[in-house]
Amino acid sequence: MATNMRDIKREIKSKQNTKQITKAMELVAASRLRRAQEAALAARPYAEKMKEVVASIAAGTKGVKHPMLESRPIKKTGYLIITSDRGLAGGYNANIIRKLTLMIQEKHKSTDEYVLFVIGRKGRDHFRRRNMPIVEEVTGLPDSPSFADIKSIASAAVGNFEQGAYDELYLFYNEFVNALTQIPTAKRLLPLEEVGGSTAAANYEYEPSPEGVLEVLLPKYAETLIYSALLDGKASEFGARMTAMGNATKNATKMINNLTLTYNRARQAAITQEISEIVAGANAQS
Repeated sequence: MATNMRDIKREIKSKQNTKQITKAMELVAASRLRRAQEAALAARPYAEKMKEVVASIAAGTKGVKHPMLESRPIKKTGYLIITSDRGLAGGYNANIIRKLTLMIQEKHKSTDEYVLFVIGRKGRDHFRRRNMPIVEEVTGLPDSPSFADIKSIASAAVGNFEQGAYDELYLFYNEFVNALTQIPTAKRLLPLEEVGGSTAAANYEYEPSPEGVLEVLLPKYAETLIYSALLDGKASEFGARMTAMGNATKNATKMINNLTLTYNRARQAAITQEISEIVAGANAQS
């Protein structure tokens, strides 16, 4: 009995240590979530305004032609997926990886028909283990990433499409709604069909020409969408981690309570047994 009580006490101590860790991680994620959420929300108006300007130029420039606006027969597809470097974030990584994997299985018969651009160690390791074609990767991003941190992979993803390396580019990320809700999202990033003709042309003068401005803005617009998705992904990551660690803390509390109850019952049984032995010994001497 004493050995069993020592095991239970050791288990309670272990669960208490785990609870302290998960609680600390929950608080850290909550503090980082606030900053990440502010950055994600602040980036959305900028992306919308850039879309408005691009649409205005495209609407006012008749017969404009640009590789990023033209659809072509789909022979090869590019995918850019945003995951995290660390785990312990619930289904944050698994949900978006599963969504991309299902699309690849549905659309492609061989690895020659697609390429991957991966942001985040979790996604990179997953696809690398399965020998899937990763063209470029970025890992080790800070909690508050700047555009410079992903400029290389964003430029490569957009530039390869312009050069005809593939005929469409999809963006996979977790859209941030709130700390409890993150939506795995797949968006066709290129070609940018939706910008053309969606907005009336504004009365602007462009130097050197509308076509020249459009040629510069279109790649920047696509890269801005990637960066905005990254900020959404960061906010989603911290929200998912805060929720997961909160649930882990609650589960640890329940386990500690159950183990404490078991320990008290075992202790009470041991005391009762000792009293019974003392009484039996006293009766034997009388």
